Amino acid sequence: MSVKINSLKFSYEGFSLEADLEIPAGEFLSILGPSGSGKTTLLRLIAGFQLPASGEIILEGSNITAIPTSRRNIGMVFQDYALFPHMDVFHNIAYGLQSSKAKAKTKADRDSIRARVSELLELVELSGYEKRRIGELSGGEKQRVALARALAPEPKLLLFDEPLSALDVKLRKGLRREIKRIQTKVGFTAVYVTHDQEEAMSISDRIAVMNGGRIVQTGSPEELYYHPADYFTADFIGTMNRINCEGGIMFRPESCRLAVENEMVTEKDERLVLSAAVISAEFAGGFYICEAETENDEMITFHSGRKPETGSRVQILVDRAAITSCC
Repeated sequence: MSVKINSLKFSYEGFSLEADLEIPAGEFLSILGPSGSGKTTLLRLIAGFQLPASGEIILEGSNITAIPTSRRNIGMVFQDYALFPHMDVFHNIAYGLQSSKAKAKTKADRDSIRARVSELLELVELSGYEKRRIGELSGGEKQRVALARALAPEPKLLLFDEPLSALDVKLRKGLRREIKRIQTKVGFTAVYVTHDQEEAMSISDRIAVMNGGRIVQTGSPEELYYHPADYFTADFIGTMNRINCEGGIMFRPESCRLAVENEMVTEKDERLVLSAAVISAEFAGGFYICEAETENDEMITFHSGRKPETGSRVQILVDRAAITSCC
């Protein structure tokens, strides 16, 4: 299901949102931004939980701006799972099928529901969990049940509101791979809200970066990382150094390296040469993430295969091909 958002406007308590966005059918789009940027508000507008002051939301060519949530054929996975604690796994997943289609009146209806729930449990790798109570599940298992329930009515568009933020790091990484696997297999369009740039970079076909109620840039993870439209995007997607020499330049930590002992470095070197004092060096598994302060009191983050001594003066070499101008 394709999504088109035209001149959408919404405001409350001093905050205003304006958005234009197109999402092709079958795409996995993440909406990324800091707290208060408007990403969840935009998601709620698409879902129909809030109504815009003006503008249009078009799903598969149909204007659904004023259509109630229940008639939009949209699924949603929430941060807090929103599962029914008094129901077992089977009935949580079956709930959407029973309520939306008023089924389970005949044996054929009940058999159809059981088959669909079984299919979904296999898809989210929870076969055999039908009779488990929600309170008996881990956080990751609850989120898999929530995903299965959202998929039960076979929506063409699935919305995710920071679904993994309550889970630990290792579990988040595993589940985001599962979400992407399921999205690829089923083929639904996904709009995924997160403030975690690593999560967005790893799971998305495209990312829409939001700041202050506006979409400031949309593109693939690679486009946003290597060709940011402004310093906000550059700094929010990964780590970006910014210094004021040569009219203002930006570069990533991985484009730097330390000059080795006795290496000839001059002002005419084809690389940018920065003299700095090492402030810190943290081991990151195979390399060190280092910070240093230049003679102009600018902080530089760089990666190094060897650990520089804190307080030592070093020369940092930056590949000029990796340098971009500040916007």
